[in-house]
Amino acid sequence: MKTLKTTIFFFFFFLLVSLFYQSVSVDTLAPDQSLLDNNETLVSSGQSFVLGFFSPLGSENRYVGIWFKNVAQQTVIWVANNNNPISNSSGVLRVTARGEITIGLINQTEIIWSSNSSSLSAAASNPVLQLLENGNLVVREGDGDNYLWQSFDYPRDTLIPGMKLGWDLRTRKEWFITSWKSMQDPSTGDSSYTYRLDIHGLPTLILRQGSNIQYRSGPWDGLHFGRYAISTPNSQVVKPIMVYDDENLYYTYENGEKSVISRFVVNQTGMIKLYIWSQDQTRWTDIATIQSDTCDTYKYCGSNSLCNINNQPLCQCLDGFEPRNPRDWERFQWSEGCARKVPLDCSEPHGFMTVSGMKLPEGSQVLGEKTMSVADCKASCLRNCSCIAYASTVANGCVVWYGDLLDMRVYYDDGQELYVRRLASDLVGSSKKGNKTAVVASVSVISGLFLLALITWYGFHVRSSRRRREAEEFEGQNQDNKQDIGEEDLELPLYDFNTISTATSDFSFANKIGEGGFGPVYKGVLPTGQEIAVKRQAKDSGQGLVEFKNEVILIAKLQHRNLVRLLGCCILRDEKLLVYEYMPNKSLELFIFDKTKRGMLDWRKRFNIIEGIARGLLYLHRDSRLRIIHRDLKLSNILLDNEMNPKISDFGLARTFGGGEHHQESTKRIMGTYGYMSPEYAMNGLFSVKSDVFSFGVLVLEIISGQKNRTFHHPDHDLSLLGHAWKLFNEGKAMEVVDECMESPDPAAQVLKCIHVGLLCVQDRPEDRPTMSTTLFMLESDTPLLPDPKQPGFHSERHVAETYSSSTGKMSHVSNDATVTLLQGR
Repeated sequence: MKTLKTTIFFFFFFLLVSLFYQSVSVDTLAPDQSLLDNNETLVSSGQSFVLGFFSPLGSENRYVGIWFKNVAQQTVIWVANNNNPISNSSGVLRVTARGEITIGLINQTEIIWSSNSSSLSAAASNPVLQLLENGNLVVREGDGDNYLWQSFDYPRDTLIPGMKLGWDLRTRKEWFITSWKSMQDPSTGDSSYTYRLDIHGLPTLILRQGSNIQYRSGPWDGLHFGRYAISTPNSQVVKPIMVYDDENLYYTYENGEKSVISRFVVNQTGMIKLYIWSQDQTRWTDIATIQSDTCDTYKYCGSNSLCNINNQPLCQCLDGFEPRNPRDWERFQWSEGCARKVPLDCSEPHGFMTVSGMKLPEGSQVLGEKTMSVADCKASCLRNCSCIAYASTVANGCVVWYGDLLDMRVYYDDGQELYVRRLASDLVGSSKKGNKTAVVASVSVISGLFLLALITWYGFHVRSSRRRREAEEFEGQNQDNKQDIGEEDLELPLYDFNTISTATSDFSFANKIGEGGFGPVYKGVLPTGQEIAVKRQAKDSGQGLVEFKNEVILIAKLQHRNLVRLLGCCILRDEKLLVYEYMPNKSLELFIFDKTKRGMLDWRKRFNIIEGIARGLLYLHRDSRLRIIHRDLKLSNILLDNEMNPKISDFGLARTFGGGEHHQESTKRIMGTYGYMSPEYAMNGLFSVKSDVFSFGVLVLEIISGQKNRTFHHPDHDLSLLGHAWKLFNEGKAMEVVDECMESPDPAAQVLKCIHVGLLCVQDRPEDRPTMSTTLFMLESDTPLLPDPKQPGFHSERHVAETYSSSTGKMSHVSNDATVTLLQGR
């Protein structure tokens, strides 16, 4: 009996010990231990990070990586064997007695990857591999803090607090990040993006794809990089830190609060982003994209010119400079930049003009000590005729530039002062040089004015002729399209008609994938194997040469992940074709209004689609090269890629605008789709960015409900979908709007917020609707304070089902799906 009790005691004792050791996370690995690819992991002491084997989503290859432990979705921040994958689950991780980390295969001597620590001694003293609480994987000597190797020295695509971008000036060790090849492949290659600190002249952060520069931050001036580099200005979220001394020159950051989980990433598309983990929404929130707008494109405006996102056009020459190729500038092609109107003459007096709010140009050279005054800096630059500009910075004192000034932009809320060399006569006006000079000058001025008047008349005549030709196209008169649209108007290639015809099997019915207001759409495959979508203008489409040119010229200048990409066009007599990237999931309309397919869209996917459309619209309204009102935003014009990311398409009706967010224009030619058009546009031809906001609100409510606005019917009332949603919102029953095909949409608070935002967007009066920047903020904010929505426009849709056209003098009924044209007089 005693023996039995003893046996039971020891059984439970060893069971408890076993359970105890299983519950305690191990963060170290000794040379006589190994980590196998069978769910074995190292976990940092504070339970923040995990090291183990993993496969990227959609891949079967195995890698050793580090990821966050307290994040619901696995987010890898570092990969050991990123360029050396393992094809099966037979991998093993070890640390050698010499302190080298190796990845190999079980029962094989082949080494797949190693840390290749050439600096290690032949006989390291008791090396230990350890995953630290800050996410750093280190090999240390015994229990000491002497690191023989650390993963923070070899970043991949991600920085977390404590990691560095820059240089160890003693060893010339560089820290930089490199994008994954794709979401499924962490390897690097010639097409990968790198983000690194350039320390020639003023320190500057540079994004390259291969050897080509894509983006350049403003140079470090002692306080920031132009504006900011790897974080938002909100120091409560993250705190940027620049270390700049005799031994180190690097940029890093730390979290503003201990509870914050953040990561800074250069992704496979070359976007540089800062993410914060939202525990409430269980997702990563994109709080900053470093490339904020088109003006952040490297050398976008060419030399000696400024890019200003608030101007139209975006690029302008510095005072005293003029376009090198005026014809290119008329076509909004600025790459050749500007040259001085009058070349510098070193024998004449010089001065400097001040340009404020600047991102300083590239190619700076530090001159003198940090204590050098602005006056001494100016004098030093004046003494050297080759010195074109100078600036004074906190970090380096005087800096100067030689040759052309490149990659400059204007910041609307920050920036630095640049002093650009000019002839003194240009700055203060030339002095009189005798009567003869005055006469010559007078004749020159008169001649110049006459020539200017002649050029102005000619330009007006050309524009008037062009407008007449386009008007005649709308009246159905035939035009020679190849003459009207040539490659000189485009930034895209003209495809051969036979090539497109062959690609689409002669526009066969089997290749037809849809039809819109422009005409049918066909899937095709080019000889290169690239899949394309071809829009063929229908003869009865109601859209003519102007809409075709409008779409081609506008969308060619737009680049955003939530806008469809136009590859080119084709024109042959009456044939007008638009060639787009192929979207395998076609339009959002095919999902939302199909009971089977919309069941595939859970709330997370629907919210991501709403958010993506909002980002695309914000880009059009505020950040694009040509600020644009879309005017035909609807579900059928939202295309979905293979990952269900939304892309706004169909810019045939789009219009550019040069005013602010409250700028409004009018037209007698109302074109759009009922059910999505705002009241002021449908009734009076008034349109603005708020017209697009109204259409966006309709989209939001349709995406959430799975119902069409124009064909919505309820047995208890005669309201449209907008009116129905507003009624339920006021009754505290807004969740009844939600599509029954969505099972328990979670989080419910986010759904309610989106309904609320949608109703704010469809308010009857345009001045009551938010801008897209405010709309996006409300969507992405965890706890926004939202005003109560007022009555929506067209809340009782039955009253606008019939619409009067003054051109015909008749009432007409228009379906929800049709794009209509109403010519209300001439």
